[in-house]
Amino acid sequence: MSAPLLVLFAVFVFVARVAAGAELAGQPPPLDILSSWELQDSAKVPQTGSGAGAIISALSYKPKGWYPAVVPGTVLTTLVKNGVYPEPLYGENNRPDRIPESLNKTTYWYRTVVAIPSAYRGRHIWLNLDGINFSAEVWVNKTYMGTMRGAFKRGIFDISQYVQPGSKAAIAVLVKPQPHPGDPHEHTIADGMVTNGGITALDGPTFLSTIGWDWLPGIRDRDSGIWAKVFLSATGPVLVKDPLVTTDLPLPRNDSADIDLSATLENITDQPQKGILKASFEGVSVEKEVELAPKSSQKVSLDPGAFPTLHIENPRLWWPNGYGPQNLYTLHLAFDQGSKTSDSQTIPFGIRKISYSVPDSDNLTISVNGLRIFIRGGDWGLDEGMKRIPRERLEAEIKMHALANMNLIRNWVGQSTGEDFYELCDKYGILLWDEFFQPNPSDGPNPDDLDTYIANVRDKILRYRNHPAIAVWCARNEGFPPKEIDDQLRVLMAELEPTRRYQPSSTSGAGVNSGGPYRWRTPREYYKFSEAFKTEIGSSSIPTIESLQGMMLQKDWEQIDDAWAEHDLARGAQAGDTYPKTLADRYGKIANMADFVRKSQLANYEAYRAMYEGRNAKLFNPSTAIITWMSNPAQPSFVWQLYHHDLEPNSALFAVKKSGEPIHVQLNELTGALEVINNKPEVLRGASVHLAVYDLTGAVKLEHDFPVAGPASAAIDLGQIDPLGGHCEVWDQKCIEIMSQVRFLRLTLNDAAGQQLSQNFYWRGMASQPDNLQDLDSMKTVTLQTTATRENPGEDVRITVHLTNPGPGIALMTHLQLRRGKPSNSANPLTNVTDRVLPVYYSDNYISLVPGESRTITIEAAEVDLKGEAPQVVVDGWNIGVSDIASSIPVTLNSNAQVDHWPVTNLPIVAHTWK
Repeated sequence: MSAPLLVLFAVFVFVARVAAGAELAGQPPPLDILSSWELQDSAKVPQTGSGAGAIISALSYKPKGWYPAVVPGTVLTTLVKNGVYPEPLYGENNRPDRIPESLNKTTYWYRTVVAIPSAYRGRHIWLNLDGINFSAEVWVNKTYMGTMRGAFKRGIFDISQYVQPGSKAAIAVLVKPQPHPGDPHEHTIADGMVTNGGITALDGPTFLSTIGWDWLPGIRDRDSGIWAKVFLSATGPVLVKDPLVTTDLPLPRNDSADIDLSATLENITDQPQKGILKASFEGVSVEKEVELAPKSSQKVSLDPGAFPTLHIENPRLWWPNGYGPQNLYTLHLAFDQGSKTSDSQTIPFGIRKISYSVPDSDNLTISVNGLRIFIRGGDWGLDEGMKRIPRERLEAEIKMHALANMNLIRNWVGQSTGEDFYELCDKYGILLWDEFFQPNPSDGPNPDDLDTYIANVRDKILRYRNHPAIAVWCARNEGFPPKEIDDQLRVLMAELEPTRRYQPSSTSGAGVNSGGPYRWRTPREYYKFSEAFKTEIGSSSIPTIESLQGMMLQKDWEQIDDAWAEHDLARGAQAGDTYPKTLADRYGKIANMADFVRKSQLANYEAYRAMYEGRNAKLFNPSTAIITWMSNPAQPSFVWQLYHHDLEPNSALFAVKKSGEPIHVQLNELTGALEVINNKPEVLRGASVHLAVYDLTGAVKLEHDFPVAGPASAAIDLGQIDPLGGHCEVWDQKCIEIMSQVRFLRLTLNDAAGQQLSQNFYWRGMASQPDNLQDLDSMKTVTLQTTATRENPGEDVRITVHLTNPGPGIALMTHLQLRRGKPSNSANPLTNVTDRVLPVYYSDNYISLVPGESRTITIEAAEVDLKGEAPQVVVDGWNIGVSDIASSIPVTLNSNAQVDHWPVTNLPIVAHTWK
């Protein structure tokens, strides 16, 4: 494009955007109602009976003894904030002798007073509740507005007749608990995790996991309350509802796109209405005249056939994480009547095309924009145990998924449902396998209120379907929905979702399989499978010592007791009862809590890397997806997580990050083969892998180079280099010597120009005892030379840490942790918990350095999280010491994580009753 034309185009786009903004200027903005709420148990409110709502929602009403309420939030959130109950997810505070089960059988009043904006004068005024659990009666200024039922259906009420712009209005909401809260089972060392779920599934669209699962104890209020945003909005006589944006590409080409738009216009008056539906995005503008009869609705479609400008050239595409940028467009839809906007909506959308099958396989294979995507995902059981999930926390969690090279989140049973969740998945390129509200049939009955169930499903689809991240809608976890639900869901999909896949079950159809296993296993076992699209597989995932110390009382640190069981380390699918012995058999006797954490980071890394590399080894033949159970913890836990509830990552996150590199070198830990995984759509040519084998002292025992060439989107097998026993293809003469000791393998993949593409590092047992790595404890301490410097791009803190291993030994599993304040050797270990900077993002962590090797790690955090103090970096690991070379940012040894810092206790398992 010539310079004059480019300038003309830019001016046109600018004018179009200004025009779009002007169209929206006629509609006043919404008003969030987030403060001044109060809460009280309805039994403690003097007003009772059918007339209570009219009295409580009167402006003159004066609440006495009510609690300041957290909205959005649950009933228990408010009671904890007001000191009625302790923090439920700490230690054993959640036991029913401390927080009663009666909370889930109690009805609560919420009340607030809000000033109605003067700008709403002359317009229809709406009260919007984005989510309550489980049902509610809504009152405004002494007038009953209506009801809500189900946690995932919005309540939208026309309050125009009952409020006055420029004046105050009283809002009262009577929130009722779910009808069947059930009886949770207590998690103990003696009884283990016991039973998942229960009768609560009868209620359908609710936070059914809060009855208790093997990753969450029973939450005593079952997350009852106004858990989502409440706001006011104003419109004219015609509403713009249920917009839909669909995009299509002429694959295999993606140099143009067709955009189809539709929306339902509703005339809420008893007079006919005329106007123009206008749609615009980035220089594209279309409009259509519409006339609506009184009290009528009309679906209006805008497509490229009637509006050629909706066919666009060279679109900016939306890609999953790791495959391209996450480009988003913003659609403005407005219904204008003369110079006034009656109603408008702003809809972010992405141009992309998803398909679900390929010619050479019957297995579910997700392709985006014509490119096969190998799914690396994580299951979310619930975003947070008490729905304390502000956008800032949620963004940290999803950003860590992106940093871990993941590209999908499975929203198990639809428990994590909110606008921020979908927007952030769009932003970071995280596809969504999104489910509705039924667990495994063995974990609870079918819902008994079909109308409520389908109404919640319908509203969820209509609300979120424009998000490009959503790839699959799934009806049920590990089972098929009953016919009466499945039949209606298929009708809904045909009506509302013309392009996305409907998957009836998370464990059946097109190679899809769930079923674990969920316990820690040896790396080689993760290579043995036949299913293609794996929706659940997991392992223990022990947090850092500071996270452990921050989740329970000090009296519980040095014995595995019911406090540990409450946080998921006990008998169950995770095999928490046998995990300590498994750990000791592999790495040596456990001395104390610090040793347990130190050895567990090795175990975390081995298991989670193999979990994904095992699937890499059969890339698209047959493997098309691996989704770990779980990536996000709903509570502080010892299992099934990449990062702790406090947002500190453990070694599992970096193992998954390593295995998900776009071009990746790996050891097949079952066969001993050297493999290069090419996730790119281009053929790999001219690359090479350098193999170096080290013994426990750090001495090089063998080096070898392998040329690499292979196809796109494939696993490239370079032959066997490290079998568990027997013949060695590349060095027969040294095989017996090398295989008779614990050893390390360092793999380095370089491109044709000599630039490093991937590096990987393994520790391997003797051929005769492959699962005995206890000799690692004989390694001598390696003192790393360290420097750290700081720079501040924007509002973030960016620290660069340079690590050098001067030799001669290997520095195994070097772990960096960002803290704030001056370095301290405080005798109080909880100081180390509170001084951590969280969330924090590391370019890599838990790294191993061979003699003479240097590595640079970048650390990013928000300036506000330093709380005005200076940053510092502490280091620990398997055998790590540090020497800070007078850097501007202090780098010190994390003494709290050292085994010899603590007495030898052998960390016994102690079975007792929490009572």
